[in-house]
Amino acid sequence: MIIIDDLLTESEVAQFRQQLAKVPFIDGKNTAMGMAAGVKNNGQADAQDARVQQLANALLSKLGNNPKVISGALPQRIFPPCFNRYSESQTYGYHVDAAIMRIPNTPDVLRSDMSMTVFLTPKEDYEGGELVIQTEFGEQKIKCDAGSAILYPSSSLHKVTPVTKGERMAAITWIQSMVSDQHMRETLFQLDQSIQSLINTGNAEREQLDGLHHVYHNLIRQFAQV
Repeated sequence: MIIIDDLLTESEVAQFRQQLAKVPFIDGKNTAMGMAAGVKNNGQADAQDARVQQLANALLSKLGNNPKVISGALPQRIFPPCFNRYSESQTYGYHVDAAIMRIPNTPDVLRSDMSMTVFLTPKEDYEGGELVIQTEFGEQKIKCDAGSAILYPSSSLHKVTPVTKGERMAAITWIQSMVSDQHMRETLFQLDQSIQSLINTGNAEREQLDGLHHVYHNLIRQFAQV
C-alpha cells in the first residue's frame, strides 16, 4: 500500500466537492460487477453527466503528473475516475475488484493491477467509512485526510465500513501497470524511492546514482509489458 499525501490541494478538494454537489448520483449497485453488487450500498456520480466527465479528466491529469503515482504504479492505462458518496449507514462489504474492466465508451479493456481511493471529505467530518484492506499482515484500516490517496493491489479483498455519522465522498480508479508482477512493482518502487532520497539528501556521488539508475531502468526493460 502506498499513501500519497496532498495529491489534491485544499482548494482543489473544495472545487471538486462544490461541483459534485451539483451533479446527479445513481445507486452504486448499478455500477458494480458480479458478486460485488450484492454488498454495495452507496451512491455514485452519474458517469454519463458531462460535468462528472470533466471532473474525471481533471483528476486523471493530476494522477498522470504525480511522481509518486508514476513510481508506485508505473501506469499504462488509468480507468476514468468514479466519484462515490456514502451517507449514514451506507457501506460496501468485502469484495475484489474485477480483473478486467471495459473503459467506458471505447472498445478498450484494462487489467486492474492497482486500485486507488482519493479522499475528498475531511476525516473529522464523518465517522466510520474506513477503507479496510486485507493483507498478509492482517486487516489494514485506512482513513486519509482530504486530498490524500492510497494505492493498493486490486487483487486484495477490501471493504468500506458503514458511515455512522456525516457523509464520505471519494474518488476511485484502477490502473493497469506496465509491470504486472506485484512484487516486482514493489521492488521497483522501493528502489526508485531510495534513489530519490539519495538525490534529495545529496549523500551519493553521481557515479553511484548512475549505477542505481542503470539497474532500475534495466529491470523495467526486463519486466515491462508495453
